[in-house]
Amino acid sequence: MTKLRIVFMGTPEFAVPSLDILVENGYDVVGVITAPDKPSGRGLQLVPSAVKVAAQKHGLKILQPVNLKAPEFIEELKSLDANLQIVVAFRMLPEVVWMMPSIGTFNLHGSLLPQYRGAAPINWAIINGEKETGVTTFFLKHEIDTGSILFQEKEPIHPDDDAGSVYQRLMFKGAQLVLKTVQSIETGTYKPQAQHDTGDLKHAPKLFRENSMIDWNKRSIDIVNFVRGLSPYPAAWTTLAGKTYKIFRTSVVDKKRQTPGEIDTDNKTHLYVSAGDGWISIDELQPEGKKRMKTQDFLRGFKFNS
Repeated sequence: MTKLRIVFMGTPEFAVPSLDILVENGYDVVGVITAPDKPSGRGLQLVPSAVKVAAQKHGLKILQPVNLKAPEFIEELKSLDANLQIVVAFRMLPEVVWMMPSIGTFNLHGSLLPQYRGAAPINWAIINGEKETGVTTFFLKHEIDTGSILFQEKEPIHPDDDAGSVYQRLMFKGAQLVLKTVQSIETGTYKPQAQHDTGDLKHAPKLFRENSMIDWNKRSIDIVNFVRGLSPYPAAWTTLAGKTYKIFRTSVVDKKRQTPGEIDTDNKTHLYVSAGDGWISIDELQPEGKKRMKTQDFLRGFKFNS
């Protein structure tokens, strides 16, 4: 058995169960690398990352470098004398960092690689109407998300799922996979398998406001999947009657199509928008400057011109 000294790298909530499960199973986490505290709220008070909060709870050493190539950070990282690094939802690492440990650095990714390489794998799998996704552990190499696969676990995507619900399930399934991977490395039973770039590979580029706008010319089912894939964050958006709304939940309406983008509402119970092949019911939305709400609640206080 290999005695492991682990450095864990992560920032958001998604990474916390993976850190917790390592500590709970007695692994020697000699350091945690996470993002610097960020100003938040009206007072712009510094707020620690979710991983920092978890690391503090476990009494672990924490490093928060601004620059991952800074000589002082590299020296401090070397001094931890780790032989394995684990990355879960962290930023890109320079080669000098991921090449440092003798065993290597492995990453947890929220897709079944080689499908959905990139920054937003959960979102894009739902946007594209996939019925299945999963998590993958793999060793890092130069090209992003292309290293040799260690383990994978599948996870179904249900029709009523959105990015938030799949994120929650993969967060915990991923933690179990991280533990399985570490146990295999510890016992020397792991067998990395090279990724094969065959077939129709789909990618998962970062989401911005520009590519989160609803295109009402698309098919109804594609719009529903688009909204699901962006809910609750960063949220699909559209402009209706001159006002901008975030859209969180939609459904297909069996109704004869009109011009895409046309609105149909009784200003009481329903708000429909015409798509490329039918109609979409907007079921949850958020007007600018307001909170998220069900459409019926929204229509109690706002009326569209008939």
